[in-house]
This record gives sequence, structure tokens and C-alpha cells, in this order.
Amino acid sequence: MPVRRLIAAVGLAAAAGLLASACSASSATTSGSGPVVAVGAQSTYASVIAQIGGKYVRVTGIETNPNTDPHTFEASASVSEVVSAADLIVQNGLGYDSFMTTIEAASPNQARKIIDVQHLLGLPDSTPNPHLWYSPSTMPAVARAIAADLSQLRPSHAAYFRARLATFQASLKPWFAAIAAFRTAYAGTPVATTEPVGDYLLQALGMRNLTPFGLQADIMNGVDLSPQFVTLEDSLFSQHKVRVFVYNQQVVDSVTASFLTAAQQAHIPVVGVYETMPAGYTYQSWMLAEVHALRAAVVSKKSTQKL
Repeated sequence: MPVRRLIAAVGLAAAAGLLASACSASSATTSGSGPVVAVGAQSTYASVIAQIGGKYVRVTGIETNPNTDPHTFEASASVSEVVSAADLIVQNGLGYDSFMTTIEAASPNQARKIIDVQHLLGLPDSTPNPHLWYSPSTMPAVARAIAADLSQLRPSHAAYFRARLATFQASLKPWFAAIAAFRTAYAGTPVATTEPVGDYLLQALGMRNLTPFGLQADIMNGVDLSPQFVTLEDSLFSQHKVRVFVYNQQVVDSVTASFLTAAQQAHIPVVGVYETMPAGYTYQSWMLAEVHALRAAVVSKKSTQKL
């Protein structure tokens, strides 16, 4: 678990415990009528739930603010209440949202459907990069699992969920096509990053990330960078070894800001990435926008620091 997640997970235990006596197996809607009460631990997953469930779901996203550091998120008692009442939950896993597991354990419900994306994809706990939604293979699998669970919760609407699943899967095709076109034209393009936020997408695009993973992991986990890491990253800019700097807009400190300045001074285009879906986007339009921004950086040396 990233170090900054420990505070949120430990702090939540007391709040979840207070709710344990109030929340029982009957808290979720299991009668088979009315909207399915659903929760996405991140707005990214909530977006997909809403697209699959349509009028038969009522969705709440827990982590929704793209202007804050998601690693410092602390779930309140009100968040615990929302999660405890859910019929369907989608969470990331890999320690990224361990507060969800704490709440669920405090409000057991055998009828509740929980999709842990880590487990859905068969990923071990040792998987170093938790930002699974940037991988093109993740959401097709998540969407199928959502449609299957919704069909079990509301069997009379199964055909509706299947139709919306097909629409969602088709809507990913422009993103997949953009990835394929980029890879064909620009595979091997060297980039630098701060955190491993967009690494799965960079890999799909065939880009070469010259920033060591150890450096990325230290920033992700709030560990002070060694002087050697700082010097190495600075050299990627000063020696023009990279063509794009991929910058996490949600985890910013004096060190990442110094890297940003170095990239700008070297006239290396900057592309901002996010852990939390920016406002005004669906999952698929967000991912497509990131590919377009990376292409503009490579082709036109255009920066897109913020979507």
C-alpha cells in the first residue's frame, strides 16, 4: 500500500466501526425492484457503472476531485454510510482504496456485489503500479463484470444491461484506434514522468519511459528522492533525452515543480495526467483526450498541462 494511504486506512477504522452496529445485511436493496444503489471508489469506475446501468442504477463516486492528492483521501462517516448501503461496489484494489475494504468489513452483506479490479484482472498484491484504469484492457473487463452483476441484481433488466454494455464497448473503439495509430507512427518515443500514473497507457502507445520506476514509486509513496534520482531526471531535460514530460497534476510538491520548470526551460512539451477523472469527461473521452494530448506533444511540441 502506498505510504500516504496508510493514514486514510487507519483513520477510517473508527468511523467504520461506529457504523457496524447500524448497518446490517438488509442495508442494500435486495428486493429486486427500484434502482441499484452503486458506488465507484473512484469517479472513473462510477462513470462506467452509470453508463452500463443507465436508469436502473443510482451511482455515487467516492474519490471525485481531480484537484487534490488522492493518496491523502480520508473517508468520513458519511462516506462509510454511502458505501455500507451499496448493492454494487467497484473498487480498484492494490492498496489504492483500502478504506473501501474496511467499510465493507464493518457492514457485511452477503447480497452485495463487490468488483475488486485487482482481483478481476488476476493481479498479485505485488503489482507495483495501481493505476489500472490507464490500461486499455482494464475497462472492457470491468464493464462486463458490472453488466453481469447488475443482471444478477435485477434479472428483469438483463437485456437492457447487455445492450448498454455493447454500446460502451463500441464507444472504446476510437480510443483503441488512436492508440494503434500512435504506436504505428511513434513507437519508441522517449518520455519522462513523475509518477507511474499513466504508465500503462504509455506502454500501450509504445513509448519509452526513461524515468526509473524507483523514482516514480518514491514520488507516489511520498518518499524523498535521492540526489542521484533528482540529477538523473534533470538530465533527461537538460540533455534533451526525452520528447515529452508526462506530469501528474494531482501530486505536486517542490521536487515535481522543479522538474516541471526544467522541462519548460528545455522547451520539452508537458502533458498533464490525472488519477481522478477531470470534470466534463466520461472514462473513454478522458482516455482519448490524453492520447490526443500526447500526439500533439510529439507532433507539434504542444503542451497540454491541464485537460
